[in-house]
Amino acid sequence: MSDAPMISVRGEAVLEADPEIARLSVHVQSQEPDRRAALDRLTERNQRCLDLVRSYGEAVEKVETGGLSIAPLLRQKRREGDVRAYRGTVWIKITVADFGILGELVTRLADMERTYVNGPEWELRRDSEVYGRAARQAAHEAVERARSYAEALGSRLTGLVELSDEGLGRHDLGGPVTLAAAYGGVAPDEPEPIDLEPATQTVRAAVEARFTVTPPDLDASR
Repeated sequence: MSDAPMISVRGEAVLEADPEIARLSVHVQSQEPDRRAALDRLTERNQRCLDLVRSYGEAVEKVETGGLSIAPLLRQKRREGDVRAYRGTVWIKITVADFGILGELVTRLADMERTYVNGPEWELRRDSEVYGRAARQAAHEAVERARSYAEALGSRLTGLVELSDEGLGRHDLGGPVTLAAAYGGVAPDEPEPIDLEPATQTVRAAVEARFTVTPPDLDASR
């Protein structure tokens, strides 16, 4: 191992960016006294919901079925096995790439019978260039901090021993970013689109680095 003196530093970067996608969670339900009728009604409502979502074309990036259940509902005062109805539920997960249609889509989904909408959850894509930019800025900060320490000691950087990534994380902030959305025309019997304000995304990156330096001139650094 080299006997050269070393400086260990930490570099950090914090960036803010507009979200790139929005996720919606939609639950479609049916409730009928007969199991088969509940399933048939659920199938019908699920298809109607999927048709609506798919009508937005490429503005909707992904549609997934998260789960399906048909469950008996028992009477409050009952004998064993006394079923009063059957409830069916389908969970649909939607990823929206074009925020211009989001407010209209949310209100149209919420206007459907026995349909429950949660969201939107604002996110960056996993491969967003914002993460890479934050990592590069964190590395640059580590170099500048090490150079500043070295200069304070009358030294200069001579080499990199190690650079380790502490990891990247994303946190939603409450502060909104104003979105100017261009909505298409809405039929008279449909609800008005709701205004949705995307939440700013904060990306943090941190690195730890060790550098070798020339022997310090402690007298000169005073």
